[in-house]
Amino acid sequence: MAIEVIPAPISESARTRLLDASLRIIREKGYAATSVDELCAAAGVTKGAFFHHFRSKEALAVAAAAHWSAVTGALFAAAAYHDHADPLDRVLGYIDFRAALLDGPVESFTCLVGTMVQETFGANEAIRAACEASIFGHAATLEADIAAAMALHGVDREVTAASLAIHTQAVLQGAFILAKAKGGPDVARDSVAHLKRYFRFLFQTPGDGRDRGDDQVERRGA
Repeated sequence: MAIEVIPAPISESARTRLLDASLRIIREKGYAATSVDELCAAAGVTKGAFFHHFRSKEALAVAAAAHWSAVTGALFAAAAYHDHADPLDRVLGYIDFRAALLDGPVESFTCLVGTMVQETFGANEAIRAACEASIFGHAATLEADIAAAMALHGVDREVTAASLAIHTQAVLQGAFILAKAKGGPDVARDSVAHLKRYFRFLFQTPGDGRDRGDDQVERRGA
């Protein structure tokens, strides 16, 4: 199950169609290599319509970061891992869910904002800030479950829920880079498996023999 963006129906606004096109094309080609003409063609709108909604490609990229957060936020909010009673199981379930998304072509599961910020962090402050808001905003959605898990399981090892939430994103963004370098998802799946092991070791208390599942995140189709 990849993070796919379904093309907007023709009845949707030109702005929405352009944003949906940007999520697909920028993940595939990168920000610099994506042209306004290409976005217009993919969205089925005129160049005049583009500049009616966005004053520049930079403005589109800033809006695309927020659109990415909305699209992916809805996906994660509806995921079944939220149904677990134990907050630690919710955190581990989140990691399993991220592993399940690592399927298909690399551009179908890698991160729009991670892609853009790598290209623009030193050259475009507006895009960098929009990407920061998206990445750290998603990390913040994990804090409550991590904090509850720490309290419930007595974890006090000079770590904070906020720092652990950010660490999950550091691993995931790094895994996406490795997947791009390798041209496939296997190396990313290994990184996510290590992330799950790390959380299990961190939350394990002396004498705690409870089974929290396999040491390795299941590979899709295994």
